[in-house]
Amino acid sequence: MEWWLIYLLTGAFVGFFAGLLGIGGGLIIVPVLIAIFTAQDFPADRIIHLALGTTMATIIFTSAASLRTHHRHHAVDWQIVKNITPGIFVGTFGGAALASSMTGQLLSIIFVIFIFYAATQMLLQFRPSPIFQLPGKIGMFFIGSIIGTLSSLVAIGGGLLSVPFLTLCNVKLQHAIGTAAAIGFPIALAGTAGYITNGYLQPETLPEYSLGYVYLPALAWLVLASMLTAPLGAKLTHSTKTAILRTIFVVLLYSLGIRMLMSLI
Repeated sequence: MEWWLIYLLTGAFVGFFAGLLGIGGGLIIVPVLIAIFTAQDFPADRIIHLALGTTMATIIFTSAASLRTHHRHHAVDWQIVKNITPGIFVGTFGGAALASSMTGQLLSIIFVIFIFYAATQMLLQFRPSPIFQLPGKIGMFFIGSIIGTLSSLVAIGGGLLSVPFLTLCNVKLQHAIGTAAAIGFPIALAGTAGYITNGYLQPETLPEYSLGYVYLPALAWLVLASMLTAPLGAKLTHSTKTAILRTIFVVLLYSLGIRMLMSLI
């Protein structure tokens, strides 16, 4: 039961910051789950796979809630979503298969690199200048497959990749954020399906209550808590010094990245 309490607290924390800053919580959830699963003596070389799969499953619920909000504000370009989704499905499902074939150490290295990239992007609030136009269907399939693969490998909804791409292609920032939120839903669906499928194909014995690489007790408590606290964070967006809290979140990301790096070394 004590582990479930930690899942609940983690979900509450991540949900609050997701609502406040409009960011996904995968980069926080994965390191926490790795620590918890390690303490629970889960199979050592499958711990990060379980953390990634479980986190990807939580994004189904958070992205659905975010998608509805942005759709109500007419901030989703559904034509872009339609064109990029086939590549998203292929790339994300393939990324989960690729992750399953990797060792835990290699996946950890990829995750550490990405967490430093994400923290730096948030710190600098990087937004590329719009210098291109959106590619055609073939180009969108190719871009979608890249975004999907990378998102699956690090268990994110894709916003850290989709928003810069859409901004670069002359999509207004409000629509880029809303459309990226919508893109996060097929990423989460395909990624979760991939981690479940590939978890079943592994010969190792996974923990009880696992659905492939998705650990159901963690999923349930993370989703419950995050769905309750995300609206609270969203309400404080305009009444709190968001810049200060953003800095705190960035420091937390760097700290988690350094901790994982040290454990690898």
